[in-house]
Amino acid sequence: MFLQHKPTKNLVEVLSLPDLWDPCQTTILGQFHAGEELQDPAVFIKAELMFPSGEALPICWKDPHYRERNIPLGAIAAVG
Repeated sequence: MFLQHKPTKNLVEVLSLPDLWDPCQTTILGQFHAGEELQDPAVFIKAELMFPSGEALPICWKDPHYRERNIPLGAIAAVG
C-alpha cells in the first residue's frame, strides 16, 4: 500500500500493514518511493501520512480511544 508523506509530498510504501491499522502503533515501517533508487526502510509517524488522494487516514487507525469520543458525557455517568 502506498501513502503520501505530508511534509515531503513523496509516496511511502507501507512495509508493515498490521502496524498501519493498529491504533496503538503511532509509527509504521515504510520506504520512500522518490528518485531512481529504492530508498532504505525508515520509520514514519502515522500522523504525517495520508492517502495519495489527500484523504486523511481513518481515525480508528490512529487513536485507540476513538470510540470514546462518540459517547455523550451523560451516558458515561449513567453507566458508572
